[in-house]
Amino acid sequence: MAGLLGDWLSLLLRWAHIVAAIGWIGSSFYFMWLDASLKRRAGMDTGVKGENWTVHGGGFYHTQKYMVAPDAMPDDLHWFKWESYSTWLSGFALLAVTYYWHASSLLIDPAVADLVPWQAVLLSMISLAAGWVLYDWLCDSRLRDRPVAVFAILFAALVLMSWGFAQVFSARAAFLHVGAVIATIMSANVFLVIIPNQKIVVADLKAGRTPDPVYGQIAKLRSTHNNYLTLPVIFMMISNHYPFTYGHPYAPVIVAGVLVLGVVVRNWFNLYEGGAQGLAIRWQWPLAAALVAGLALFSAWRPDRVALAAEVGGAEALGIAQAHCVACHAARPTAEGFTEAPAGVTLETIADLRRHAAQVRLQAILSDAMPLGNPTGMTPDERARLGAWIDAGMPD
Repeated sequence: MAGLLGDWLSLLLRWAHIVAAIGWIGSSFYFMWLDASLKRRAGMDTGVKGENWTVHGGGFYHTQKYMVAPDAMPDDLHWFKWESYSTWLSGFALLAVTYYWHASSLLIDPAVADLVPWQAVLLSMISLAAGWVLYDWLCDSRLRDRPVAVFAILFAALVLMSWGFAQVFSARAAFLHVGAVIATIMSANVFLVIIPNQKIVVADLKAGRTPDPVYGQIAKLRSTHNNYLTLPVIFMMISNHYPFTYGHPYAPVIVAGVLVLGVVVRNWFNLYEGGAQGLAIRWQWPLAAALVAGLALFSAWRPDRVALAAEVGGAEALGIAQAHCVACHAARPTAEGFTEAPAGVTLETIADLRRHAAQVRLQAILSDAMPLGNPTGMTPDERARLGAWIDAGMPD
């Protein structure tokens, strides 16, 4: 019963996290589009950057943006902040319930680093804070007037962190933590910079002072960073279902490719929505397609694949599965914490193994995702032999 309650908690938190993320990402994309669509016209009030007319839900909307602030504080002002806060809070709760609660099997891989759960959890939380501290320092450093340089250094730091995570966590957790660091940076931007700066502007308005435009400029820069980081963080969120990403021996290369891919795609949308034409919006999609093809080919390349000198028969393949997989993937699992076979996949017979060969290939051959935490010590040679049997057509 405890296991079922844990699964329900995880499911509800995942649901809440996705719903909150939809709200946050939707508002982020909307306001980037809104900024790009603003048009100037004669007769606008002083300080108005532009206006936008839209139609939706049977009505018309008229929006104006003030570059710093209006002359007087409006009676009712909506703050877009809880979308961000609820996304991070639900995400951290999900991280805690899934990876911290089950640290010994999901967060830790003894073959990578023989940590005890509290050490792994502490490293995880420190890394989230460290990512924000580094990013915030970059934004406040002498490079603050060179946003491209800041973003390039952040890119290099995230790739380096993905390598570092792979030295201490399981492959699945290492990949996910890159996304968690990005998400922490994005939400901290809202909580620690964007909203406080807006509150300073509001306080100046209420006191009758002229707000300093620098606060809006800083908030705009951080919002732009969040916009470009959105697509990569979504990829990291869903990657735990695809072991050919996080389970690759050179997963940091995939992280680097995904970061570039997300920025390229987002750049097209931002330029297109801003009215750009010609070459400025023609290079992104060909490059994105090339990046996707390159990532797919790279994910299929396994430099650590062991060369085999003899064919592998069905009896040997089944023996490998029974030694390393059946504790979880059985009608009656014996592994602690499992009351039924994950995803309904049983591997107790040769027929089971043939039926689920595609999943086995993805989870245990093209990646080291399974066995979970590798408690049975499945070796590269065993993975190679099981993979060779599948590739050979699964002979008797």
